[in-house]
Amino acid sequence: MHHPGPPRFLSTGETTELAPRDPDPAASYAWRVADAPPESEATVGDDPVTSFTPDVPGRYRIGLDAPDGDHLLTVRAFATSYEGVDVAGGSGTAIRDRDADHAPIEYGAERAQEGVGRPRVRLDATVEEADSETGGGEHAASAGESAEVVVRATPTPNPESALEASDLAVGFVVDDRDVEAAVAEGRRNPRDALRTSDDGRTLRVPADAVPDRLRVHGVAVAREPGREQRVSVADAVAVERADRGELPGADEIPSAPDLTAPAGPDGPVFETVDLNEPPAWTRDASVYEVFVRTFADADEGAAFDAIAERIPDIADLGVDTLWLTPVLQHDGKPHGYNIVDFFDVAEDLGDRDDYEALVETAHDHGMRVLFDFVANHTARDHEWFRDAYQNPDSPYRDRFEWQESGEPGTYFDWELIANLNHANLDVRRFLLDVIDEWAPLVDGFRCDMAWAVPDSFWRELRDRVKAKDREFLLMDETIPYIPGFHEGMFDVHFDATLYFQLRQVGRGAEPAASLLDAIDQRADIGFPDRAGFLQYIENHDETRYRVECGDAAAAAAGAATFTLPGVPMVYAGQEIGQRGRRDAIAWDHARDEVRERYERLIATRAEHPALGPEGDLDRVGFHVASGDLDERPIVASGNIHPDDVVAFRRSDGEESLVVALNFAPEPASVAVDADHADRDLVTGEPCVVVDGDGTERIRVDDVAVVRETEE
Repeated sequence: MHHPGPPRFLSTGETTELAPRDPDPAASYAWRVADAPPESEATVGDDPVTSFTPDVPGRYRIGLDAPDGDHLLTVRAFATSYEGVDVAGGSGTAIRDRDADHAPIEYGAERAQEGVGRPRVRLDATVEEADSETGGGEHAASAGESAEVVVRATPTPNPESALEASDLAVGFVVDDRDVEAAVAEGRRNPRDALRTSDDGRTLRVPADAVPDRLRVHGVAVAREPGREQRVSVADAVAVERADRGELPGADEIPSAPDLTAPAGPDGPVFETVDLNEPPAWTRDASVYEVFVRTFADADEGAAFDAIAERIPDIADLGVDTLWLTPVLQHDGKPHGYNIVDFFDVAEDLGDRDDYEALVETAHDHGMRVLFDFVANHTARDHEWFRDAYQNPDSPYRDRFEWQESGEPGTYFDWELIANLNHANLDVRRFLLDVIDEWAPLVDGFRCDMAWAVPDSFWRELRDRVKAKDREFLLMDETIPYIPGFHEGMFDVHFDATLYFQLRQVGRGAEPAASLLDAIDQRADIGFPDRAGFLQYIENHDETRYRVECGDAAAAAAGAATFTLPGVPMVYAGQEIGQRGRRDAIAWDHARDEVRERYERLIATRAEHPALGPEGDLDRVGFHVASGDLDERPIVASGNIHPDDVVAFRRSDGEESLVVALNFAPEPASVAVDADHADRDLVTGEPCVVVDGDGTERIRVDDVAVVRETEE
């Protein structure tokens, strides 16, 4: 289906890219503005991939004449500006159009924020008995189905807003693709059948108007007094008809509340899906990154086998997700991101069978595998570029971006790559074929330079892979992170903000308590509650943390990634005290105490879900002293400073934990404003001491986790 995808929610003046899906490069595609507010003069271009910029608030319908028929796309435009709240309005296209020298890649980039940021919204779908008082029962009964789909929106004000949730407005849009499908099936148009509650928070659709799939998208809108309105990242849910004959028995699905059959034993069965929810397995996932060419001491062509041999040792560490840096044929640079063949593995690593055997070995040890997907560029050694360079008549010329100098588009000082032209249908078709080649073999993509690739491509990638495997993970490298990239694109986002703050704390430039500000910023700039975050202290692009900040701070920083809410990552070698960024891993010189520390951290997080992404994070009052318990009055001294320590609470309804982190080179004693047990869950040892004034304190080397107790 060439339909351009889900509805778009934009501010006036914000540009979105329009592209036919699953394109045939030889076919013709024509765009038009089919409907617009009366005052609008907005237009679309003549190319198959074009752009649209709403000029006034309201609803637009964009038409696409494609080989498989005519399609309509809804665009909702709001009289608002995201300036200062989100990078370029959350648009990957807008970021891509920036001057390369100012592209958003700096980890410590300042993010200006004027006034109050975006609200958030969550949609939830259920299938219920029709409410006759609302008029739904009559329609359902006439169709022999006393059921209706109910979509409820829960809007949340920005944490800095003075508004209450009741002050927020909600806007729903039924997916145009499902309207098209319903009409084609001879069903009522679900838009004609839907009803919205008086407060605008609930949408109801009779079951007989639901096609095989009904997707509903929604946003929250905040109108701050005296300011332009702010619009949330959109959320989306789907309700899908399920075949009773293929469903497991009721006794086999006790944990599947999304399967409901309200219309009785002979009525329809529906499955509800939270379309922007990360895969369930990421709730307790931990990632291990492997720089494939130096991870194992291997002969030419034997790296895959050598990595596979170390899988049992990686699994024993306790991590469960393996991220391999690019494994495709490359130009000889060891990082592998300059790709010359997107359909074959690199000869210096092994062959296709070796790669598949490595993935199978990881699966056999309970580990998932992430494929490093490069969609922004090729190497200059790629056959397309070799033909196109300085050759205006090349059939591949339009597949790349070009500068006025005749050189290809690129970023920074990356001279060996050439940016692909994603407005070219041959490029889109090629990249979709690459997705189809590798996605079936792995459990997810880590998407390189996601900020440099248009949103429309990422939305298509998501729909494409999730249609086959809802648990397929999509993780973006977008620096700084962008809330809009959780809207129908990615599940988990690189948290470069936390990474940078951990470095600042380790350097002594910022207090440890600023780590909690970094976590708070996720909601402050508008990330929805569903969003996941990859937490790390180093990777293949960065200096090892311990080299820059020392061993003590490295221990605390590593502990922070396993005790703050997110998906923790270990970069290969981090767990043994490795100091070289991309050097061969010094397995024979491993520091056992470092590995043991990580094993304990990983095990503690696995045993206590409150430490995971879904556990709540709260601040607690705390007071820091040095390790000298006899000093009077109790003040920090020596190599301990109050700014070296932070304490916080993690809770999930089952238990509440107090975590204390110490970045200083000597133990600290920390009194917290909470009653707690005396045993550190990480070490299993007693950790409470009493100072000279009789105050109980938690003794912390790098991290201590204790249960909170009732008075």
